[in-house]
Amino acid sequence: MIDRRSLIAGALAAWPASRLAALAPDRFAAVDPEMVEELRRRPEMVVTAENLERFRHRPGVGPLRPPPSSPLKERPPVERIVPGLGGEPAVRTLVFDGAPGRQGRGAIVWIHGGGYVSGGAGVPGALATAAVEHGWLVVSVDYRLAPEARIAQSLADNYAALRWVHDQADALGVDRRRIAIGGGSAGGGHAAMLAFHARDEGKVPVAYQLLIYPMLDDRTGSSRAARPGTGEFVWTPGANRFGWSSLLGVPAGSSRVPATIVPARRTDVKGLPPAFIGVGTLDLFLDEDIDFAGRLAAAGVPVDLAVVPGAYHAFDGVAPWARASQAFTRRWSDDLAAALSD
Repeated sequence: MIDRRSLIAGALAAWPASRLAALAPDRFAAVDPEMVEELRRRPEMVVTAENLERFRHRPGVGPLRPPPSSPLKERPPVERIVPGLGGEPAVRTLVFDGAPGRQGRGAIVWIHGGGYVSGGAGVPGALATAAVEHGWLVVSVDYRLAPEARIAQSLADNYAALRWVHDQADALGVDRRRIAIGGGSAGGGHAAMLAFHARDEGKVPVAYQLLIYPMLDDRTGSSRAARPGTGEFVWTPGANRFGWSSLLGVPAGSSRVPATIVPARRTDVKGLPPAFIGVGTLDLFLDEDIDFAGRLAAAGVPVDLAVVPGAYHAFDGVAPWARASQAFTRRWSDDLAAALSD
């Protein structure tokens, strides 16, 4: 009797490796062709409790082409320490002034990404460019990271920065009616939490929330499976479980997570500020972002949802020269400009 499995194994062993590779499915096949080469060059690293420090200090990878120019080289952000609230420690921020001396302009409190467990205050080049064009003030928050700090501490830091911009608006040349909040990835999640908190407190009006592929649902990749084809690049289900569990102090996706903390678990979305929500079709956060946008719209909250075909998590930072990345940046920049206009 012929052993078909042995025959197949022998035939494959005799093939050159290059021909076998040609037959293997290309895991990058669904990626926008203009974003592939940058993605291939990124070292893959899933964050865990064991490698957290290495993850936080992993070396960056320069782009194949230089990123679009920004005004940050000529005008670097300035460090400002703002008071903490309610007995919390003072908060470090980086302030970028798009038009020093201008009065009555808009401002945005920007919250950095990093899966809730890494990263630091900084101003994205595209945001700095928009700030110069429109004269905005940008305040980036160096909030405390998980797991050393939990969600209450990071929210307190972000709210302290928002309150500082509001309370010091006259000195900063800011119109209190034109203060937005925003962030990318975990920063988008923090911004969404901050929008809920500001609405509930009723002390600081927020004009707009800019949510760039926001991290909104602890259940994604834990108690709720990710959509097939998402979460393979940059930010994975395993990393998502670790990030959320670190922030919450309880297992992500579990019944122990309070429904009043995680944005996707909250049902009371009425009265939130208008929003931009953008995400790629290969992003782990695709479904949760689309769902959140739908619930905002259903509650009468104006929302612009941008879904970018063939785009993975953080695509606009990894491949800023791609046409889809540039169109995405123009879209949120135009939305923010409209929200903060006179």
